[in-house]
Amino acid sequence: MTLVAGIDSSTQSCKVRVCDAATGRVVREGRAAHPEGTEIDPAAWESAALEAIAAAGGLDDVDAVSVAAQQHGMVCLDAAGHVVRPALLWNDVRSADAARTLVGELGGAQAWARAVGVVPLAAITVAKLRWLADHEPDRADRTAAVCLPHDWLTWRLRGETDIATLTTDRSDASGTGYYDAAAGGYRADLVELALRGRRPELPTVLGPSGQTRGGAQLFGAGLGDNAAAALGLDAQQGDVIVSVGTSGVVAAVTDDPVRDHSGLVAGFADGTGHHLPLVCTLNGARVLDAAAAMLRVGHDELSGLALSAPPGSAGLVLVPYLDGERTPNRPNASGALHGLRVANATPANLARAAVEGLLCALADGLAQLTSCGVVARRILLIGGGAQSRALRRIAPAVFGMPVLAPAPAEYVARGAARQAAWALSGSALPPAWAPTESREYNTDPTPEVAQRYAQVRDLTEGGP
Repeated sequence: MTLVAGIDSSTQSCKVRVCDAATGRVVREGRAAHPEGTEIDPAAWESAALEAIAAAGGLDDVDAVSVAAQQHGMVCLDAAGHVVRPALLWNDVRSADAARTLVGELGGAQAWARAVGVVPLAAITVAKLRWLADHEPDRADRTAAVCLPHDWLTWRLRGETDIATLTTDRSDASGTGYYDAAAGGYRADLVELALRGRRPELPTVLGPSGQTRGGAQLFGAGLGDNAAAALGLDAQQGDVIVSVGTSGVVAAVTDDPVRDHSGLVAGFADGTGHHLPLVCTLNGARVLDAAAAMLRVGHDELSGLALSAPPGSAGLVLVPYLDGERTPNRPNASGALHGLRVANATPANLARAAVEGLLCALADGLAQLTSCGVVARRILLIGGGAQSRALRRIAPAVFGMPVLAPAPAEYVARGAARQAAWALSGSALPPAWAPTESREYNTDPTPEVAQRYAQVRDLTEGGP
């Protein structure tokens, strides 16, 4: 049996899956936690990866490896390959003002959409570079190379020290704000704009089945986490992936690039040579965590409460901008509860309002995708938050279409492992792994829930 490994270096933890290269069957796996926070010493990623690899039985018998990781994180290296400062993660919003300034300097959102298919927000790497230039100019001066979390971790696991050997892939590069996935190249002028004249080295962009070598292992190009999940799910054109993890993600596989002048849809690339237009919210499963904490219940009881309440939560609406928001771009917003009355002030209504509010925010993302011409034939619901019974059963009512819930699995790590098998095979297409089991959920649509949500969402603090 030929073995491959997929590594998922996510915001909260590192997961490793060792799989049969021919079928995708999981042979063994391991995981390790990451520190909390919105900035982190990248060494913690390496330490966690090595711990997770050891827990998975090591890689001595593994022929190929690929790393997928959280997107957008800014990793700055000096000429000797040393980390200049802790990495700023995607969910660090200190660069919000820098993003707004950059948008104006290039001529507005439409100019950015035309240039790279992505309009800078606080999460996007190019905005973090401007923040660095303005707030830590000495560190900006020392920055000889800029890379992303999966670039850096792959580079370290290969045993490299020369910044000239940094590599990335088009899916992750497309989330930086200085790579045009449609044209297939960097916009170095935008890096220079962000860093006020500085132009560090950038990783070489490998093709979807590209490969490098580190010791005994072949390394695939790696991927951004959303592209890895799509590859792990074998998502096809017409599939919309709704992932409820630390963040909320609505993404679709398309043949053609999407350039959304509003900036709400990011024109990312996928891991197969196609495109992955995507809407990302800051607030995902932690909305359910917060509701469970407020009600002092576990997640199963939270689902029971939510499912016992009527659609619309008897008029109670929760706008889930608990950590600010990325889409819409409201980094200083807070969550809000609307329509509270004595008659609806029950745990069940609050529980359902939390579930419906989270789903309505994601449904806004789906509506934005379809407004850009994306055809949604089916929804694939994944992520830690998708384990909620209430979320799975209420989702088709809010989205207005059937929802397919694949069996719980580490789809990002699976996608990375599938890419590793692809790189190892040298074939034109990724291997045809066995599909995962899924369950379909369907119920009558409740458009009035989304309508009520739309009436109150812009009343929250930090709104337009």
